[in-house]
Amino acid sequence: MAQPVRVRGLTEQEGQKLQHIVRRGSTSSVRFRRAMMLLASAGGSTAPVIARLVQADEDTVRDVIHRFNEIGLACLDPRWAGGRPRLLDRDDEDFVVQTATTRLTVLGKPFTRWSIRKLADHLRRNVARPVRIGREALRCLLARRGISFQRTKTWKESPDADFEAKLARIEYAVNQRPDRTFAFDEFGPLGIRPTAGSCWAEHGRPDRLPAIYRRTHGITYFHGCYSVGDDQMWGINRRRKGIDHTWAALRSIRAARPDGAPIYVILDNLSAHLTRALHAYLRWRNQNARHPDVLATQRRERARIRSEKGIRWGGRALMSFEIGI
Repeated sequence: MAQPVRVRGLTEQEGQKLQHIVRRGSTSSVRFRRAMMLLASAGGSTAPVIARLVQADEDTVRDVIHRFNEIGLACLDPRWAGGRPRLLDRDDEDFVVQTATTRLTVLGKPFTRWSIRKLADHLRRNVARPVRIGREALRCLLARRGISFQRTKTWKESPDADFEAKLARIEYAVNQRPDRTFAFDEFGPLGIRPTAGSCWAEHGRPDRLPAIYRRTHGITYFHGCYSVGDDQMWGINRRRKGIDHTWAALRSIRAARPDGAPIYVILDNLSAHLTRALHAYLRWRNQNARHPDVLATQRRERARIRSEKGIRWGGRALMSFEIGI
């Protein structure tokens, strides 16, 4: 009759290590179950009994015992092999990287940067080349290909088709007619409060400004004009923005050259472009709203994490009467 499979004699260090894993637990359920198998075998239990104890197959128990007798505690760590084949080939990975690094305005997206969720959703819904990839796999792929989340840098770039023609007119006015060229802009809202800046001072003794203030006059808007030829500026503070104040500023420019000859006024319309961008994002956001079931699941998960925060950091579990149940 064949002898039952049993672990060899445990050294003191091996026994302490196995007891520590079983008593304190382990981040790996595989290590925990294998440690229980070895301790049970060392205590005299047979493979069928151990299999029922850890809810495993008898052959699995025997394999673990044989591996321990051969290589010791190294048998606790699983050595995974095989697995399902890769779902993405090299071309798919290149397409993912290309999409992640493409400027979003080129792709017609009304926001400035990808999140992992938005990028994965865009790849899955791409009609031309759909790519199904999970968020964690996408994050690992980008990290493996050297793509990291970085802060973008901005510069002024006009989408106007007549930009070059308008720029040529501005350069003509500034260079050829500076005495009849003015710039006008509205700036605000302005709040009266201390703002940190820079100054010359002794080393380690910067000038200090009080951080508390009283806003007794609300906010104000500054309407300013600049004469290119004279290198002079003037302006006025207003309680609000409005077309009447803009016309008043333009009349002050006309009054500076009362001869009735043509004058050139340079101003911008950045607010109109900004408004279009904001409304484009609102339309995209409302069209891609998350499903109510997903939102409910996320709220429950956040509530569970908050309720277990004390337990996860070593606190005591709340009793039923403490949490209102």
